[in-house]
Amino acid sequence: MGKPTGFLEYERALPQKDTVESRKQNYQEFVHSYSDDQLNNQAARCMNCGIPFCHSGCPLGNVIPEFNDAVYDARWEEAYNILVSTNNFPEFTGRICPAPCEAACVLGINKSPVAIEEIEKHIIEIAFKNNFVKPNKNFIKTGKSIAVIGGGPAGLAAAAQLNKAGHDVVLYERDDKVGGLLRYGIPDFKLDKSIIDRRIAVMEQSGVVFRTNAEVGVNVPVSELQAYDAIVLAGGSTVPRNLPIPGRELKGVHYAMEFLKQQNKRVGNSPIEVEEIHAAGKNVLVIGGGDTGSDCVGTSNRHGAKSVTQFELMPQPPKDRTVAMPWPTYPMLLKTTTSHEEGCQRHWSVSTKAFLGDDHGHVRAALVVDLEWETDALGRPTKFKEVEGSERELPCELVTLAMGFLHPQHEGLLQQLGVKLNGRGNVDATETDYKASADKVFVAGDMRRGQSLVVWAISEGRECARKVDEFLMGYSELERKDKAVSYA
Repeated sequence: MGKPTGFLEYERALPQKDTVESRKQNYQEFVHSYSDDQLNNQAARCMNCGIPFCHSGCPLGNVIPEFNDAVYDARWEEAYNILVSTNNFPEFTGRICPAPCEAACVLGINKSPVAIEEIEKHIIEIAFKNNFVKPNKNFIKTGKSIAVIGGGPAGLAAAAQLNKAGHDVVLYERDDKVGGLLRYGIPDFKLDKSIIDRRIAVMEQSGVVFRTNAEVGVNVPVSELQAYDAIVLAGGSTVPRNLPIPGRELKGVHYAMEFLKQQNKRVGNSPIEVEEIHAAGKNVLVIGGGDTGSDCVGTSNRHGAKSVTQFELMPQPPKDRTVAMPWPTYPMLLKTTTSHEEGCQRHWSVSTKAFLGDDHGHVRAALVVDLEWETDALGRPTKFKEVEGSERELPCELVTLAMGFLHPQHEGLLQQLGVKLNGRGNVDATETDYKASADKVFVAGDMRRGQSLVVWAISEGRECARKVDEFLMGYSELERKDKAVSYA
């Protein structure tokens, strides 16, 4: 470990951020970097635990104590090599991961956990600055070709790993640029798109071929895939959960991704081919209390919204762990994001019963009611009833529905391939082999497991790639999550 007494001497500290008012004026990232001393002190807090629960908390199995030790001693190339042995894209997870590893940190039992996510981001940025990140030059080629469908984190991870194994990889992306929700969904102020472009350039130099504006099953025939030795489906969970209440058809009521994708396109100078959605001067209602809802809040404030209100059906989460969420499980706690800091009225235990329109067919208000929840013995909400007399109208001229996603799009690719779906509408495949029901077809990410985190998508892509490699070659030398390299 870097410093045996580091966890006693130093408190957790995160990098400074731009002021609320300044960052609301643009769409740039606003989190600063640690100084050298600050980074050293934060790495010193790692206790190099005998049983590092952070490993199991991370879906990728990142070898966290070892890279913290390397950071403490400023062994940057070693820290980078340890980090990328389990994570293809730490520049993504270091910015937008909710850090389940930190929830499992042993230090977090009675103090603030190690700032693992920030340390991870600093490692990869230092690695790019010092030219440690190089294209994969595998001169031993297998002669096998693989089509990866979907350019989000799962597809990118699968493509990178299969390229590393010596296969020829072609990635099909239906949008005009690669990245999936990293590109179109997550705001630029959380993940600058030049970070994605930088990684795509490395992958292209490694030999991965990207085909954009290529929607298989629509403008690319599914029959084209038959020329490949294997197919990886990584198209994500893209069908949003609707709110089928009176007034849903009114103008101004949109899915969150429609709203967020447009702003990504504005920042990226890409054409918007549908009617523009903008929050300037409007009372905005965000329905859904998760990260996507938070992203709508931050984007609305940057548009210059008159007011922003966020509703959540569930009751307000606790600020600290309860008996229902013991360490080292990931706790569902009250989370105040940087977007919330920028201005938002937040309400829990609220149900929206109808959208009310004006004479022009545009939403003018939401009819809402407060809820009273019953809980079980552990304090977990079980069922609710409406609070009598709490029904009221909330003025709003723009509504974004941020209530999650149901399953992948079935029309087109999946129907034409004839793959079996499970009861949730996802492509049916297990973690044992990631194999879909159709011949030589594999599946990874949200398309298989349902909507989840970017870190889970990367993990799925890596594990699926290993199964594809085994299928093609009879064995695989790609890393296994449960067999992470020890650098002790």
